[in-house]
Amino acid sequence: MAGGKDINDPDAFVLYRYHPSLPAAAIFVALFGISSALHMYQAIRKRALFMVPFIIGGLFETVGYIGRIQSSQDQYELGPFIMQTLLLLVAPALFAASIYMVLGRIILLTNGEPYSLIRRTWLTKIFVTGDILSFLLQGAGGGLMSSGKSDPDKIKLGEHVILVGLFTQIAFFGFFVIAALIFQHRGRAHLAKIGPETPWKRHLTMLYVTSIFILIRSIFRVVEYLQGNAGYLLRHEVFLYIFDAVLMLGVMVALNWVHPGDIARLLKEKDLRGDVVELNRPISEDRNKSYP
Repeated sequence: MAGGKDINDPDAFVLYRYHPSLPAAAIFVALFGISSALHMYQAIRKRALFMVPFIIGGLFETVGYIGRIQSSQDQYELGPFIMQTLLLLVAPALFAASIYMVLGRIILLTNGEPYSLIRRTWLTKIFVTGDILSFLLQGAGGGLMSSGKSDPDKIKLGEHVILVGLFTQIAFFGFFVIAALIFQHRGRAHLAKIGPETPWKRHLTMLYVTSIFILIRSIFRVVEYLQGNAGYLLRHEVFLYIFDAVLMLGVMVALNWVHPGDIARLLKEKDLRGDVVELNRPISEDRNKSYP
């Protein structure tokens, strides 16, 4: 009971319908923190500036689980609840922003633009724009829910805004995966001729893996919010760790293992040899171009 509200009362909005686990939160603070630190090192060493949103997402995950550690000390305190709700909700959108940029670089690395469903120069713009929209909607919805603790209408509005944001994320991510599959299918003969010194395949495979993880997590969140504050998923903490924490850690570790910064290095090397020239740019300009 807190403020006269029973955590088992289906008609009341409560912050947690269980006591948050301190050990589980502490484990994921450590794991996300280690992976984020490694991503910082890899991005700096490989000059992969396009991974900055991804790193921020990792820091959001880390701080979000710190919020859950604080909530394990007092599950009725609003501040830590808001912190973990917002940061864990929007972090995958930041992961997505960097992942979207990977496909464009793979297309450029393999000279595969003729096989892309969308022109490479528009590819990143379209998907990152959708990602920003999803990020803003989820953040706004989470803010409404967190600040409307005693206002059922505000809470309901927040849930609806979050759902719109999640559906936006799923739609853009689904289309992104389709675009990647079409590129690989159309260009299969061309890609088969590329030597092993251009390891496009493992980067594209990792792109699929991380995209699927984020899609599964987003679908879980949709179901969670559709069920509402008293739903089955929100009454059992284990689902958050299985379908959010583990999957998002999987995204981070997968890209620690096959880091997209390697593509930037390969692009620079090929560009210096004159093998890669951006469309509609003079060769002299491209020779001085870096691929962060």
